[in-house]
Amino acid sequence: MTGSRTSFLKGRSTRAAAGFTGAAVALFAVAPLALSDFRLGLLAKYLCTAMVAVGICLAWGRGGLLTLGQGVFFGLGGYAMAMHLKIVDAGPGTIPDFMQLYGTATELPWWWRPFANPVFALAATVLLPMAVAAVLGSFIFRRRVKGAYFAILSQALAAAFAIWLVGQQATTGGTNGLTDIQGFFGYDLDDPVNQRMVYFVIAAALLLLIALARQLIHSRYGELLVAVRDSEERVRFLGYNPANVKLVAYVVAAGMAGLAGALFVPAVGIISPALIGIVPSIELVIGAAVGGRASLAGAVLGAIAVAWAKTALSEEFPAAWTYFQGLLFIVALAFLPGGLASLVGIARRRRASRVSADTAPVLPVGEAA
Repeated sequence: MTGSRTSFLKGRSTRAAAGFTGAAVALFAVAPLALSDFRLGLLAKYLCTAMVAVGICLAWGRGGLLTLGQGVFFGLGGYAMAMHLKIVDAGPGTIPDFMQLYGTATELPWWWRPFANPVFALAATVLLPMAVAAVLGSFIFRRRVKGAYFAILSQALAAAFAIWLVGQQATTGGTNGLTDIQGFFGYDLDDPVNQRMVYFVIAAALLLLIALARQLIHSRYGELLVAVRDSEERVRFLGYNPANVKLVAYVVAAGMAGLAGALFVPAVGIISPALIGIVPSIELVIGAAVGGRASLAGAVLGAIAVAWAKTALSEEFPAAWTYFQGLLFIVALAFLPGGLASLVGIARRRRASRVSADTAPVLPVGEAA
């Protein structure tokens, strides 16, 4: 029994290493050679949504936490990065252009000033979303809020955050957000070479997040997270605190979303409330659900596919693409709850049952009776 388990784990590690290598080759060699600069920029944007899907796979796929508010953490990371870049673009002693247009202040607001420091800004892109998630998660999970109630609360948080950003036009850009970002730590974003550099940074970050999430999923903590999802009361009786277990997954997923938002800014050059509200948060979940929320590869590929479909459908059907997107989500949940990744498992089970049926010994009529 021990030998078979060792062989299984070794085979799983081999498949994971092969998949990771294939993904690295596709992202770092094939895509830059096969795609134009414009299409490569679109792929960079899609990879940012895939980074959020990695966290959703951990929190929802393994922990059962339907996080409909990941746009909040995506936005926190994005605004933290954009604030620093806007300060740098404005130059020493000058406030960003939108403040000159919409506001009456002659100097940076007090809560903008720390973001002038690049170290603080980089740390805030990840630590700020994680801190917010830790505070919110502590209140929610310790009061044993779960299921649909947790999903509604997370969605309400996304709506409240977007509304607050819109109302602070003088300091956040309001509906327009922070736009016209020109540089990225000394590199001109109008240069195609620098845009490719941003793409490579995003691709590397995605692979690192996948490796981190896989390590958590297949660790003892990952098994405990699944146990909490399946039988929370039994885990509590065994001496563990389910609130802390879920909180870790929620905080890690928030940090991943914050990093994705931070890298989205140099890739696209903008961050606005329209990118972080209720609808974008649901779209992020749709990608993970369509690909397979319980599978890292499925969630990542699903997020990329849904983001690509959104671009393609919005070009062909500007007024109706949202209906296609909703239909895709409904069909996936109704007919394939495990997402497209579950097709692999279904095919393996059918093949195994077919092989066992073909190799079963045929007994004489008397012995069979």
